[in-house]
Amino acid sequence: MKKFFLYATVVTLALFSACKKSDSPSLNPPAITPPASQVVKVGTSADISFDYTADAGFKSATVSATNGTASIKTDGVAGATSGKVVVLFTAGTQTGAGSVELTITDDKANTTTSTAVISVELEQTTFYINSNISENTTWMAGKTYVLQSRIAVLNGVTLTIEPGVVVKGEAGTGANATALLIARGAKLMAEGTAEAPIIFTSVADEIAPGEITSPNLDPNFNGLWGGLLILGKAPISAAAESVQIEGIPPSDQNGLYGGTVSDDNSGVIRYVSIRHGGANIGEGNEINGLTLGGVGSGTVINNIEIVANQDDGVEFFGGTVNVSNAIVWNAGDDGFDTDQAWGGTLDNFAVLCGPNTDHSLEIDGPEGAYNAGNIVKNGTIKGNPASQLGDFRDGARGSFENIYFFNFADPANGRGDLSLSGTETNDNFQNGILTFNNLQVSLPAGVTDMTLVFHGGTDVHATNVAPGANTVGVNASVFGWTWASQAGELTGF
Repeated sequence: MKKFFLYATVVTLALFSACKKSDSPSLNPPAITPPASQVVKVGTSADISFDYTADAGFKSATVSATNGTASIKTDGVAGATSGKVVVLFTAGTQTGAGSVELTITDDKANTTTSTAVISVELEQTTFYINSNISENTTWMAGKTYVLQSRIAVLNGVTLTIEPGVVVKGEAGTGANATALLIARGAKLMAEGTAEAPIIFTSVADEIAPGEITSPNLDPNFNGLWGGLLILGKAPISAAAESVQIEGIPPSDQNGLYGGTVSDDNSGVIRYVSIRHGGANIGEGNEINGLTLGGVGSGTVINNIEIVANQDDGVEFFGGTVNVSNAIVWNAGDDGFDTDQAWGGTLDNFAVLCGPNTDHSLEIDGPEGAYNAGNIVKNGTIKGNPASQLGDFRDGARGSFENIYFFNFADPANGRGDLSLSGTETNDNFQNGILTFNNLQVSLPAGVTDMTLVFHGGTDVHATNVAPGANTVGVNASVFGWTWASQAGELTGF
């Protein structure tokens, strides 16, 4: 009997001991959650963050890497049951796959390893823009930015484009035409330099940052994308105080321009070359190379080049902005076109007419009650058999002085003349609202009668000079940075 009780006691103690041991919680080894795969540029560093849990408490972590080096930047907390370990990964010099391997040990000497996947790439140099710009943004020097649609910089937002940037527009017509539009109240700070101009062109152009001349496109290829449109709040002469800009569908309210702010500021545009644009968005409705709608005098625009635009090189729709040192080469319609009582000054300019250039200058009058005149001075215009010196129409007004014309066709065989169209335009000329002063021309061979070239009495303000003997015109030395200059097109200017 005593043996039985002794046996029962031993069994009971054993069972009690077993139950007490099984009641102790089981502690899992550490668990690690790696981040999603990341891209790190060659030679740069990035933080790689791992989350962990450690039931037995965090003790230590070690790290290793492939295709780069790694070190622990932020360690786990001793004894903590959860937290984050941040690893600093520095990519090597080779592109391709890489990894960061993190091992965590807990206070019970349990270990777990996890791997983060890294892709090491060369520095990104091309960026794709597919939505409107709604916050202040900088496009960085040495990069290429591709417009995948019509991109608007919205009211109150500034887009800064650094020197040497190349902006390319994808192909498209109609509603799919690509363009960069600076809406009313927005700003474009596109400040290139003579050494590093900003270039707007087509994706078909293989030009890269640092180049001036296209390696594959001729300077007469046009209509490959849209163009650059700057819209402001300055006065215009139209059916309403503000209207929709030509080239942008009415459904896009960012296309409105005009207002009452004469000194409105839309930013700075200097040392900018715009090429191969003028995509058609509708029957006879193409985008200009540079469209200026209601742009105010607070905006700075100088040292610009427009090459091979299917429509006009530069068109002013009202506004008060001044432009200087501007060159248009191979426009598909007009070189410079003014509408809606633009009230600014164009100073030191050149037009190099291409085979399809219509008017070197197309000057239109106001379309509403508001009247203003502009000043166009110090220009040289090289003609073409299909081109006209200028067409002044619909009540045109303004002052045109110190302009030299050469290389135009005999008006009897071509269109090499300057015309005043309509009664209102002729009246403005007679009344001193439209004036010409100190015009010079090298007449085509066989032409001696100035009235055949300069119509409506404008011949009294023009003088025939031998080719290259002009004493007025553009100072072409400022265009050394342009494609036109580097292609030798400014010889004789």
